Amino acid sequence: MHDLAVIGAGPYGLSVAAHAAAAGLDVRVFGRVMDSWRNHMPEGMYLKSEPWSSNLSHPDGGHSLGEYAGEHGGFDAVHGRPVPVAAFADYGDWFAGRTVPDVDGRDVTRLTPADGGFLLRTADGEEVRARTVALAVGVLPFREMPGVLAPLPDEVCTHSTGHRDLRRFAGTDVTVVGAGQAALETAALLAESGARPQLVARTRRIRWNTLPAPLERPLLTSLRTPHSGLGTGWSTWVWAELPGAVRRLPAATRRRRADTALGPAGAWWLRDRYEGRVPELLGHVLRGARVRPDGRVRLELRGPDGTARALDTGHVVAATGFTPDLARLDLLDESAARALRLSPGTRAPALSGVFETSHPGLFVAGLLSAPTFGPAMRFVHGASWTAPRLVAGVRRRLRGRSGAVRVPHPAPAPGADAAAPVPGS
Repeated sequence: MHDLAVIGAGPYGLSVAAHAAAAGLDVRVFGRVMDSWRNHMPEGMYLKSEPWSSNLSHPDGGHSLGEYAGEHGGFDAVHGRPVPVAAFADYGDWFAGRTVPDVDGRDVTRLTPADGGFLLRTADGEEVRARTVALAVGVLPFREMPGVLAPLPDEVCTHSTGHRDLRRFAGTDVTVVGAGQAALETAALLAESGARPQLVARTRRIRWNTLPAPLERPLLTSLRTPHSGLGTGWSTWVWAELPGAVRRLPAATRRRRADTALGPAGAWWLRDRYEGRVPELLGHVLRGARVRPDGRVRLELRGPDGTARALDTGHVVAATGFTPDLARLDLLDESAARALRLSPGTRAPALSGVFETSHPGLFVAGLLSAPTFGPAMRFVHGASWTAPRLVAGVRRRLRGRSGAVRVPHPAPAPGADAAAPVPGS
């Protein structure tokens, strides 16, 4: 029986596994390494986050994206320069090869509580036992599709994660629904691939992030608008660097802030590629959708003044994000899922300070932990905060102990004093 089974081999799963292996635990990782990054994002995409805040986590602070770039070349991992998603996926492979025991590329199709731990069943029918489990399943199970689009067949309506090569849409008019980075970058890539994209969004104005501030700045400027792994400014710093404090906020405050903090916005480097190339229908709400006899899609919209409008299109891409919801996690045994205590007002599990659910030994990392720990858990940056604490919780559970566990500090941000305490630790 393994000490820990990690389900998922993306940034969170690999980071948790690296910390567990370094701690001497018998850990087994399931899943295809960096699958969503390699196979569910269009070619040509870039990371929105800065390279120094996009590291996978290891206890010694090494094996960084910058170290990988220095060894392999092909891109520069420097502040203010976006990193290709394909290079980031390759970095994940490199990190896994150096820090994680052999990754089992099979999918886990069933997770059931069993005596002394858990029983995992793989897609080919093998059963594996583990004393503890970390669910690091990424975002794909939680894809959000607007209700009016859900009945449309896949031939004419897809989620933005459903495409690797957008050249298939060359010569086709494509309507992209959404106003965040995925929507804006997908629309720009469609235009660059020879398609005729149009963006439809409820918001009346597209928001754009500004050029990132230099890392080296006058002290007073740094105090007024501190850097964090998710951007600059004190409110952003709190979300990025104090997830433990976010967890202690009243549930209603967490929900309200989760709806408004770090909202949809486009990366600064995308703006010139998007504006002037993608027509927009802003302030428009989807009211209905159907397939016409000629195979095209008719979208029924309501404009900002309440006026009804029909839009015909060849294909719809919903870049409408992800919603953490246990009910969408098919691999978890139904009775176990129903028994889990939920974070108030959400469909995500309530978590302890070490990412443990109300079922002893079952831990959660990534998007499912965002309703508890805040928006940092929607980004790679959150993996460095999650991994040491989650593994500390696993070790506590394996020892059968309770009480506080001291965890190592994650590596400091560039330019930070390495001796300074890490916020939120």
